[in-house]
Amino acid sequence: MMIQELNGHKFDNAYKRVKADKNSILMCFVDGKILARYDEEEKRLIYPLCGQEDLIYLFSVDQTKYFLKIGMENKDGFDLYSMRDLMNLELKENLDIFVAYSAYHLYVWYSTSVYCGRCGKPMVHDETERAMVCAHCDNHVYPRINPAVIIGVKNGDKLLLTKYKSGFAHNALVAGFTEFGETFEETVQREVKEETGLKVKNIRYYKSQPWGIAQDILAGYYCEVDGDDRIHMDDHELKYAEWVKREDIILQPKRYSLTNEMMERFKQGKE
Repeated sequence: MMIQELNGHKFDNAYKRVKADKNSILMCFVDGKILARYDEEEKRLIYPLCGQEDLIYLFSVDQTKYFLKIGMENKDGFDLYSMRDLMNLELKENLDIFVAYSAYHLYVWYSTSVYCGRCGKPMVHDETERAMVCAHCDNHVYPRINPAVIIGVKNGDKLLLTKYKSGFAHNALVAGFTEFGETFEETVQREVKEETGLKVKNIRYYKSQPWGIAQDILAGYYCEVDGDDRIHMDDHELKYAEWVKREDIILQPKRYSLTNEMMERFKQGKE
């Protein structure tokens, strides 16, 4: 299941002015890492409970509220984990990592919205919506969400697989951020052309996914190679780009990502 598929849990991201209670969860970040404990026997992450201090409300899952704290000393029995550390853990439920990634998304935004980008004055929390407001010039800043596309390029019974030159060691698909003035479909065409030199046609939307680790919203598309299928790889970004038959596709070790699901569906002939 992808990271946002929560097996029946109800995620509520509506902004509220509420206080923490004894059952509320603390999402504490120190230098980009989150405070947590990994229960190896239960295959789950445990986060500390909130104290009585002033905290930022993030979201709720079912009846449990989650709050943000930025910059705090370690609590006994808890360790600091990077988002990549969490990705490598064996977890029983997606919920444990989804709340971390969602909290990380807001942590980055709150951390970079302390001062107004227009006049430089301190920002304050809006009373009615999730926004930071400058009392001096009335500038409103909302959580940043970066649109990006994941692209499954088909060539008969083969799929175009890539590997990044750095940062991620497993098979992936062509992907990239949408630029200003551009539709998702135009992003698909541009990114495929830039990374592999290929033209594509029959662009079809598949599914979307929030990806808090990069503050992204990912839109997945399948398309077909148009004409010449010879790959001219961008070797500044990629170290591998090849046509791979369905039966030879090697999936990512974790099933969290939209990329992996799209590869898996093609492998099964269900795209």
